[in-house]
Amino acid sequence: MPRRVALATCRALPEGDADDRALPAALAAQGIEATWEIWDDDTVNWLAFDLVLIRSPWDYTDKRDAFIAWAHAVPRIANPADVLAWNTDKRYLADLAQAGLPVVPTRFIAPGEPVEDRALDGEVVVKPAVSAGARGTGRFTDSGEARGHIAALHAEGATAMVQPYVPSVDDEGETGLVYLGGEFSHAFRKGPILTGEGVAPLIDPLGGVPAAAAMFAEENITARTADAAQRATADWVLLYVRERFGPLAYARIDLVPGPDGSPLLMEAELTEPSLYLWLAAGAGDRLARAVAASL
Repeated sequence: MPRRVALATCRALPEGDADDRALPAALAAQGIEATWEIWDDDTVNWLAFDLVLIRSPWDYTDKRDAFIAWAHAVPRIANPADVLAWNTDKRYLADLAQAGLPVVPTRFIAPGEPVEDRALDGEVVVKPAVSAGARGTGRFTDSGEARGHIAALHAEGATAMVQPYVPSVDDEGETGLVYLGGEFSHAFRKGPILTGEGVAPLIDPLGGVPAAAAMFAEENITARTADAAQRATADWVLLYVRERFGPLAYARIDLVPGPDGSPLLMEAELTEPSLYLWLAAGAGDRLARAVAASL
């Protein structure tokens, strides 16, 4: 009997994202039968699968509690449910900073908490602590406008996070490092999304029809070679996560250059990141082997 893996997605993307189109064939080459399944479809028998691989359940941000409860109820899931619970709230960045890792300075402001003037000094980025794909993310130089966005997030019951805007992103973009089965696979450059003040524009490929694919700001992705400092920083982040939660099937570490040029962690994407497998020869096969190892 072939081993069976469910590729978890959302209703708007019943056959997953284009980034993963080659994954079922790569898994088949490992003797694994893979099917796309909608994570909150009550008719799916998750016990019928040897593993559930999180790929594109991009609507979870609107129902995070239900998503985490589902993840804990699934018998075998990658990445592990405890990692998903930790990583889907960006307050995890405070844990990494406290551990001494180089993180972009971040303040978290929960509903009802005062907003200190110093938190809004200079140019800042404001976003909800639970979000994906730049949803609800704004770039501001006017502290009054930043306060207004924080108030709007609080009105929705969201904790706001405030970071200084990193100017180097305008020229250098972000560097994402992809790890598959705990091993470095490839890197990419993501161009700046917040190219001006205000909240990031969202793409809407379906002409106004609500869809998970329309929840994300448009991205410019190209291949990039990670340097030694970026590799070391990403390795340190992965070491922290592995020692706290155990091994991961996949991870994406997004870095930006700090004021002195050294890498700073923007995000550790451990839940449902686009891995841009098409950028690197053999990346899909590496992910398939990581899945096979998880089995």
